[in-house]
Amino acid sequence: MSLCLVQSRALLGLEAAAVTVEVHLANGLPSFTLVGLADVEVKEARERVRSAIQNSGLVFPHNQRITVNLAPADLPKDSGRFDLPIALGILAASGQLDGAALAGYEFAGELSLSGELRPVRGALAMSLALQARHVTTRLVLPHGSAEEAALVPDAQVYRARHLLDVVRQFQPVAADGAPAEPAPGWTRVQNAAVSGVAEYADLAEVKGQSGAKRVLEIAAAGGHSVLMAGPPGSGKSMLAQRFAGLLPPMTVDEALQSAAIASLAGRFTLERWATRPTCSPHHTASAVALVGGGSPPRPGEISLAHHGVLFLDELPEFPRAALEALREPLETGRITISRAARQAGFPARFQLVAAMNPCPCGQLGNPRKACRCSPEQVQRYRGRLSGPLLDRIDLCVEVPLLPPEELAGAEPGESSAAVAARVAAARAGALARQGCINAQLQGAALDRHARASEAALALLQRASRQLAWSGRAYHRCLRL
Repeated sequence: MSLCLVQSRALLGLEAAAVTVEVHLANGLPSFTLVGLADVEVKEARERVRSAIQNSGLVFPHNQRITVNLAPADLPKDSGRFDLPIALGILAASGQLDGAALAGYEFAGELSLSGELRPVRGALAMSLALQARHVTTRLVLPHGSAEEAALVPDAQVYRARHLLDVVRQFQPVAADGAPAEPAPGWTRVQNAAVSGVAEYADLAEVKGQSGAKRVLEIAAAGGHSVLMAGPPGSGKSMLAQRFAGLLPPMTVDEALQSAAIASLAGRFTLERWATRPTCSPHHTASAVALVGGGSPPRPGEISLAHHGVLFLDELPEFPRAALEALREPLETGRITISRAARQAGFPARFQLVAAMNPCPCGQLGNPRKACRCSPEQVQRYRGRLSGPLLDRIDLCVEVPLLPPEELAGAEPGESSAAVAARVAAARAGALARQGCINAQLQGAALDRHARASEAALALLQRASRQLAWSGRAYHRCLRL
């Protein structure tokens, strides 16, 4: 058989588009041609596949013209995930494999020159996309990637460690009908969900700052964004790094979605399963690093923080374009990245926790150290944050610098577990009442469930007129 078709998947955002690897062997000048809008990493597969087949003791058809087509031709393909299906297609087309037996399987894996299979990114995203589309297939993946894909319930995943493991599984039946020798590295991987309790830093380690802790508890209960302002060393970063521990445990669906995005970026590990992510990019991060981009598009920090926390320290130091790019995701919980030929969407339902100094030197309001900034410098520093962005931040709190004697004599505060229990009870009440957390209330649901008394509404309207609030700020107060 000189033509063989092998099924695989390409990643475009969180979607796993089907790719058919078509391999044709023909007489003519020996060559190895790879077509189908392949990126540089995919084109380099020619050398990896040739060496892997030879070093595995198999026969590479040197004296024939080899044409590999990755269909559909207009779909971008990147990474080394197509090494394994290309190698299997060549072996099946040359008669060393039973091509018909490959039907019903989908393959992905990068080959080393010795034939060892290396993990590929996005295995969990691929398995989750297949489940969402109700596609029934059997995935063959390398060690490391197979365990990720098997986290999806009811997924049929097989693990292989070497090219020979796959080859022995699909070799033609011998003439005497004897079964093929079992492959030692071929294993069916069952659901490998990791049990255990997610570990976070404890809020009790932060001494004092009862006001800031109360604000974080309210933010965790309602899903609100927070901006903390205070001098350097007042504890803003410590509070932010412990915020994820106040949130309720992740559900299976939330854990799968969060892990799928991390897998797409190559950051997922089984040890972090069902642990809410805390992403804290440096203030030199670009807009593309925050919201995602590239060709094909990849997720940014806001998507990697999906169902978790995005901590932006030194908020005014971030580039203006990067901060303004957060406006839409803060409202919608989703980011759509458009390029000339393709469009990809990523979820971005994160909780924003930001921190900033009160002035460029950071000492404004510090009773023990004088501020050396002029009023113009302070105004210019705070002006780096646009009004529309601040209008989308629900809670602002001052984090004062505590005196040394108060820090030395302070008792440990409440633990994260105690606060998280109250947060979980508050969220459960909100979900039972309105079907969503408070921060997601919109339109008629906000009017129905956040109805205030006449006296409270009068005070709110008077404050709105005097402070020139926008409609968003008015509704934000009702949600809080």
